[in-house]
Amino acid sequence: MADKKKLLLIDGHSVAFRAFYGLHSQLERMKNKNGLHTNALYGFHNMLEVIVNKEQPTHALVAFDAGKTTFRHKYFEEYKGGRSKMPSEFSEQIPFMKDLLKGFGLQSYELENYEADDIIGTLSRDAEAKGFEVVILTGDRDLTQLASDSIRVDITKKGVSDLKEHTKDSIMEEMGISPLQIIDMKGLAGDASDNIPGVTNIGDKTALKLLHEYGSIETLYENIEEMKKSKRKENLIAEKETAFLSKKLATIDIKAPITIEVEKLKYDGLNMEQLISFYKEMDFNSHLQKLDTSEYMEQLAEDVEDIEYTFLDDIKDEHFSENMALYIEMLEENYHHSEIVSIAWGKADHLYVTDPQTAFKSDSFKKWIEDDSNGKLIYDAKRTYVALSHKEMTLKGVAFDIMLASYLLTAEDSSSGDFVDVAKKHQYDQISPDEVVYGKGKKIKIPEDSALMHDHLARKVLGICHLSESMEKELKDNDQEDLLKKMEMPLAIVLAEMEIQGITADASRLETMKEEFRKTLDSIEERIYKEAGETFNINSPKQLGVILFEKMGYPVIKKTKTGYSTAQDVLEKLQDQAPIVEHILQYRQIAKIQSTYIEGLLKVIDPQTSKIHTRYLQTVARTGRLSSVDPNLQNIPIRLEEGRKIRQAFVAREKGWKIFASDYSQIELRILAHISKDETLIKAFLDNEDIHTTTAMRVFGIEKAEDVTSSMRSEAKAVNFGIVYGISDYGLSQNLNITRKEAKEYIDTYFDRFPGVKEFIDSVIRDAKEDGFVETLFHRRRYLPDINSRNFNLRSFAERTAMNTPIQGSAADILKMAMIEMDKRIKEEGLKSTMLLQVHDELIFEVPEDEVEKIEVLVKEVMEHTVDLAVPLKVDSSFGNNWYEAK
Repeated sequence: MADKKKLLLIDGHSVAFRAFYGLHSQLERMKNKNGLHTNALYGFHNMLEVIVNKEQPTHALVAFDAGKTTFRHKYFEEYKGGRSKMPSEFSEQIPFMKDLLKGFGLQSYELENYEADDIIGTLSRDAEAKGFEVVILTGDRDLTQLASDSIRVDITKKGVSDLKEHTKDSIMEEMGISPLQIIDMKGLAGDASDNIPGVTNIGDKTALKLLHEYGSIETLYENIEEMKKSKRKENLIAEKETAFLSKKLATIDIKAPITIEVEKLKYDGLNMEQLISFYKEMDFNSHLQKLDTSEYMEQLAEDVEDIEYTFLDDIKDEHFSENMALYIEMLEENYHHSEIVSIAWGKADHLYVTDPQTAFKSDSFKKWIEDDSNGKLIYDAKRTYVALSHKEMTLKGVAFDIMLASYLLTAEDSSSGDFVDVAKKHQYDQISPDEVVYGKGKKIKIPEDSALMHDHLARKVLGICHLSESMEKELKDNDQEDLLKKMEMPLAIVLAEMEIQGITADASRLETMKEEFRKTLDSIEERIYKEAGETFNINSPKQLGVILFEKMGYPVIKKTKTGYSTAQDVLEKLQDQAPIVEHILQYRQIAKIQSTYIEGLLKVIDPQTSKIHTRYLQTVARTGRLSSVDPNLQNIPIRLEEGRKIRQAFVAREKGWKIFASDYSQIELRILAHISKDETLIKAFLDNEDIHTTTAMRVFGIEKAEDVTSSMRSEAKAVNFGIVYGISDYGLSQNLNITRKEAKEYIDTYFDRFPGVKEFIDSVIRDAKEDGFVETLFHRRRYLPDINSRNFNLRSFAERTAMNTPIQGSAADILKMAMIEMDKRIKEEGLKSTMLLQVHDELIFEVPEDEVEKIEVLVKEVMEHTVDLAVPLKVDSSFGNNWYEAK
């Protein structure tokens, strides 16, 4: 007997919507490097993963609504009326759902003038008739009307782990009616979520009672005269047409004119190339790590051709010449701790490979590495510089870096260290993935047959040679050669030296803080227990839920399968009416600082130097910003005093030295003033006004600065930065805890009062639609393939990206140029001071006491005059014995 065929049907919009709100508290934390919110995508992914693994379908489809209007609107215009406008933070994610589905190997479908429900209804009935078992996944109870002997409807409640199965029998057991009678129930009771009216004053309970007695709307009205005289009877008679209309609206069309057939929905499993691409695009790194890509990687490796190279066990001067490519192989991502396992260099017609011992004892190799006049083509100059510095060699003469060039040409992440990623982006396919040669994750190791590794390195060098030539031409055509050679490549060396230098961390101070935080947590615990009247596990959502909602009787906002939701967003809503909640939120914040930062930093202090050596990622953010990992020193929380205190542990190297911090003041708003040429903004900065107070005066119609309240200034500040980051009315409403209507009025008033900003936004979007990209002041490009998309959500996100990239990107570029110039001037003037860290718009230096005044003058001179704008750049500087005192 053939295996049973199973069709999985997923209600796309409904499930995605549940995913969005299921992770709503993480909304602002869950963004990819592109600034795209990813909470709905992440939740949707997890739902797909669980349901596909659980059901093991032979056939599958995800159905989506095609638009706002359907055939139902023809006979009831108000159908689904009154629904709130979809938050742009959700709608911007919808187009990328299709990319996720392609990765999962799932087909998707939508039908003009019909809803996803109708597609699912038609396919489920067709599949049932053809002997399929059918499972429907949805967040909408409407689809339970489709349940039958062969069709099961699973409804998401909170997350995919909390599903409720609805079968023909379970519906009868729970409600006492058949699935098809659910349509009659909606006809009588209506459905507020879909704006189906129903009959006045008849709710679900009454509707069920009537159906238990009469069976259907038709039978009820056939016997209406027998019903006792009552207001309900009057309503039923008066609203007979409404009842039948409501039933009609609630009825899923099981004969929709779909153009797909069940047999062609065969599910063959994951599309590895698409899924890997999606994970990288969305920064779903944990999912990427878990993925078994071995079979896919081996297929890629089969396409490479044989090459010739020479393995050297004795290196001579004759093995080097001008403009050779160099690649140093290390197997760990953190090159500060990774051993060099092999080295290769050469040109297309002669490639050399050697082992590290041979290279590092060779005077010829060292002479070539340190010869500034001998140009070298590199993949990741910073990584290469740090690796060689550990062998007491100083890399000089970097002529081209294909990793940085690729980043500028594509504005896509090249930080993974996987050479193949960059090569594929530029149509070069003659390199096998590292995974094929070395394995993956904990299984990474040098292959037993060392020739495999040597061949792999030779291919990388050959790839650098080919790609350097084509990329250099592209950069020239884009007017981006200076961006690479005068900004990104010099910066790579500056960053390498900063990483090598590291910053001294006081482990004893961290240990003291750890104990202080433990006492603080103990104290907060006692306050929580006192409020609750008993002790319990504060970290247990189940126990906390019982305390808050059963014992203390606070209103339940959300429920989960295991009890009550105590997520961040739920607790914030309770905060005003429940004093205990403020203590719980404080407890969670401090506990996170304790575990993530205090304990996390203690683990990464070098025991020999007492320093922390972070790594800067130069090719992640599409705006050009730097990011920091191992550890991330740009993300230390400073809104809480407990978070700020962590900076006390970052100290000067020894007595007589200071930590010196310099921070650009409101650089992005100053760039906005320059680019937009808005007269009001420019005048405010030229007159050294407080820009947020000025904005508050314009937005709220206040004449005197002293009449602006602190709350008004805070709201104006949120609007100012919201404009810079392309915030929506929904986003602003969430930030300020106001209605979307009020938020929209704020934004509209802002544009009315600052017309130059509105004109800038309109013009940059116009130009982007024509050119397909936007640029920073330094010609850094951000390509926007969706800027002319017919899909509203894709187009809207591209427009917001077009608006904020020139501002954020120019700020990042200015800081990079300032870093390069500061490094140069410090060396030229023979100062002992060193640059240690870059944190967003801030630079951190280590300075001898006798150089503090010189550095203060130098910082002001360099940072404030890196570029000439229509408004002055302003830098605030301070210093102290540690980073905390310096701020």
